[in-house]
Amino acid sequence: MPKSNNNIFLKLKEDKGARAIAITVTVMLLVLTAIIITTVIANRAVKNDLPVDIPDSQPAGVTDPEQDEQPQQPDTPADPTPEVTPPTTDQTDANALPKHFLLPVSGVLQKKHSADLQVFSDTMCDYRVHLGIDIGTMAGASVSAMADGVISQVWEDVSMGQCVAVSHSGNAYTIYKNLSVTLPDSVKVGAAVKAGDVIGTIGESAMVEIADEPHLHLEMTVNGLQVDPTDYLDADAMATLGEDANYEDVS
Repeated sequence: MPKSNNNIFLKLKEDKGARAIAITVTVMLLVLTAIIITTVIANRAVKNDLPVDIPDSQPAGVTDPEQDEQPQQPDTPADPTPEVTPPTTDQTDANALPKHFLLPVSGVLQKKHSADLQVFSDTMCDYRVHLGIDIGTMAGASVSAMADGVISQVWEDVSMGQCVAVSHSGNAYTIYKNLSVTLPDSVKVGAAVKAGDVIGTIGESAMVEIADEPHLHLEMTVNGLQVDPTDYLDADAMATLGEDANYEDVS
């Protein structure tokens, strides 16, 4: 190594201040070099990510008004007076309620429909609404469909026991609850029934009304609204509900 260089290192070794300055300068040079390299790499990455040609675009969901103003021309002109096919007799009947609803079981009106005013429950020992009517009768008495329809549901409710629902025309349903758990073999979902067809018998399956005398709990809906079944019974049926014929001695 040349003598001049040896003198420089020797001088740095002996002079601590000069040595510190040399180290600081070296570190600064290294940091500056790293910054320059990082900047060059970043600029190249940004340049590569930019598209060659950025087309004009609209925000998502916005359409060109000029395109919207251009209606599509139909291949053939529309008929200004289209022919309207009148509904058939079956379609008309399907939209109308049955003309007559039968009394489903012979008995007396034990408890009225009460959707707004709460009535006392002997079983639950509290006051609650009663969305139906209770027709008191004898256990095992036959329960019939009130009108022509289709059995839409058969289920066992935790509170109201064995239940059968029948759908009728006019978007009406009659629902028979507190039935015996044993139903006729013909009572299946989708089966058609006629007015007067037996769909079950009076049971004691409704746990929330078990303290009451044997009865049919009858509910009815029209267009999805709970209604009073007695509003759809004729005067003769209502007169029958006022008579205690089931408890007379017929022997």
